[in-house]
Amino acid sequence: MEFTGGGRLEVRITSADVGKRVSVRYVTGQGVEGGKFTDSVGVLTSWDAGVLLITRKSGEGVRIPESALVAGKVVPAAPARRRGPAATFAELARATARAWEPLESERLGEWTLRAAGGFTRRANSALPLGDPGMPVPEALERVREWYEARKLPPFVQAATGAEGTQELLCAELERRGWRREVSAEVRIGALAPVGDADADVAAVRLARTADGAWLRRYRRFGEVDAAAHAVLASGPSVWFASVPGSGDVPAAIGRCVVDGRWAGFLAVEVDPEQRRRGLATAVMTALARRALEEGASAAWLQVEADNDGARALYDGLGFATHHHYHHYRWAEA
Repeated sequence: MEFTGGGRLEVRITSADVGKRVSVRYVTGQGVEGGKFTDSVGVLTSWDAGVLLITRKSGEGVRIPESALVAGKVVPAAPARRRGPAATFAELARATARAWEPLESERLGEWTLRAAGGFTRRANSALPLGDPGMPVPEALERVREWYEARKLPPFVQAATGAEGTQELLCAELERRGWRREVSAEVRIGALAPVGDADADVAAVRLARTADGAWLRRYRRFGEVDAAAHAVLASGPSVWFASVPGSGDVPAAIGRCVVDGRWAGFLAVEVDPEQRRRGLATAVMTALARRALEEGASAAWLQVEADNDGARALYDGLGFATHHHYHHYRWAEA
């Protein structure tokens, strides 16, 4: 990482650069023997009272005392992907939202308030894409009131790590008492390689609805009530896949929503005793082939950052991280 100008380390950022992507070098262990240089890259989300806050791609915030800063510069956005589909954050955020629609929604400017009886954070969180039509503090107060009126904990879904994501909003949420509760990667990839995977799809059954057997495998997330049924059935073109298992519970399941060029993969679950047999790949391959028949060419999915097994599977199928999303919960809820 090059910071020098004429052979000297230089700090070439100021508080006027808040909101820009920066690269900095600073001293850790300042004043303590063994202090060392550390580098950090991310969005400069605040510079207050002598402390910089840099939000990394993963959403992690790094606080750096101004006195520890030895070099810094504004850097361009991460380079565009050289393989796989191109996608803006806004396009992908809207496609993922259409694949998991709430029972009730209301507009707050360009933000969307979503509720589905508490079934999943995604369907019960505010989606802040654009301008809420009022100052952000006032909008967040409206969000709190809307969810509390429905006896639901207030959540806001916000993203980091790509051009156009919401690092500044994430920092504002944390300043105002909202706490990050869960984070996940949104990954994208070309659809054809998933459909071409070497997988045994003969036993995979596809259906337009989630039957009782499919729901029994999915039920590990909790009781599937009417609200959950409605959310699972939502989306432009929805497909459910299952692989029969012993008894009346499938060995593996999956869900795919086809939406124009996009195919979204969700709810891919495998019986723990049946893992490492290629069942998840078989489910995704069967769903990908159906999505290709409907004209899709690109794929997306979401995976929690600590799910190492799933991340390894998706690595092998060619999926790469596009951005991260986070659910912030009002701390007093």
